[in-house]
Amino acid sequence: MQTNSIESMHSIDFQIISLLQEDCRLSFNKIARNLGISVGTAFNHVKDLEKKGIVKSYTAVVDAAKLGYTLTALILVQTEGSQLSQIEQEIANTAAATAVYDITSDYDIAVIAKFKDRASLNTYLKNLLASPHIKRTVTNIALNVIKEDMRIKL
Repeated sequence: MQTNSIESMHSIDFQIISLLQEDCRLSFNKIARNLGISVGTAFNHVKDLEKKGIVKSYTAVVDAAKLGYTLTALILVQTEGSQLSQIEQEIANTAAATAVYDITSDYDIAVIAKFKDRASLNTYLKNLLASPHIKRTVTNIALNVIKEDMRIKL
């Protein structure tokens, strides 16, 4: 029986994850060469990490500001009723949301979102508040991005 627990992971898995987080375009040959293992071993470990859902996808990390998304907002959302999961999913499906968290506090949801300008943020917030299950929001604007990196240092 396969398990998704960290206990079932080999030290090679952690090394592979670190390499892929630095450059997800690495070939199995380059992973193998870097770690001193066979290409087949590298292939099998990567495929196992994918199957377990540890490696969820491969993507390019882009500079949002250079693409015109210069406004980053942290939006706290307070809901009412039993529609929390549905509201979270609806927010997660919006193009602006880069992260959605179910949180503990006076608010139920934290959203990190990117916008090109204040007008698009304003429209986004008004659309959120149009939902009958959203009670209120609090929006914080990031003045400077100090760190923005979803990679996990292993």
